[in-house]
Amino acid sequence: MTPFDALAPCSILLLAGGQGQRMGGLDKGLIQWRGAPLIEHLHRLVRPLTDDLIISCNRNREQYAPFADQLVQDDEAGFPGPYAGIRAGLAAARHAYLLVMPCDTPMLDRALLEGLLRTAIAHPTKPVMVRQGEQWEPLLCCIPVSHVEVFERHWQQGQRSPRRTMAELGAVALQCDAGDPRLANLNTPQLLTQITP
Repeated sequence: MTPFDALAPCSILLLAGGQGQRMGGLDKGLIQWRGAPLIEHLHRLVRPLTDDLIISCNRNREQYAPFADQLVQDDEAGFPGPYAGIRAGLAAARHAYLLVMPCDTPMLDRALLEGLLRTAIAHPTKPVMVRQGEQWEPLLCCIPVSHVEVFERHWQQGQRSPRRTMAELGAVALQCDAGDPRLANLNTPQLLTQITP
């Protein structure tokens, strides 16, 4: 199987721009887990895979800067959601593909990311989304950067669902089992403490 670094170059976007409502308003990417901020766990995973690591963040930029090649932020106030981060990432990306993941999924592994990129290369005009069982995971995706104008147009038309835009573009699934532990979303204090070393 072709190793990641022999596949097409890709930009990687870590989504850390949310309001953290389920975390009491804390900046999720900076929350400690297993001795390091969540963003550091993902940085360790993806840093060897790209020379264009983008973090979408709307606060604490100085704390995120060491983990990124580029920082982007929403151009609207009020935490408008992950679509805004993806839109900003697509506009900033330096490569043909943008691999996207949220900052609260520290158990992702290289095999899953390789699967996303490999599937995207096999379907070069279509976005790829992880599907866990029957559930789509639109924030774990790989998007051809050529679709930046579609995302921008949909945004201007009021679209705020990344899944709907990608579905309209004929999204392909990277199928994972329901309950795949790599996809654990540590977005509440309870989940952070339940999933321990």
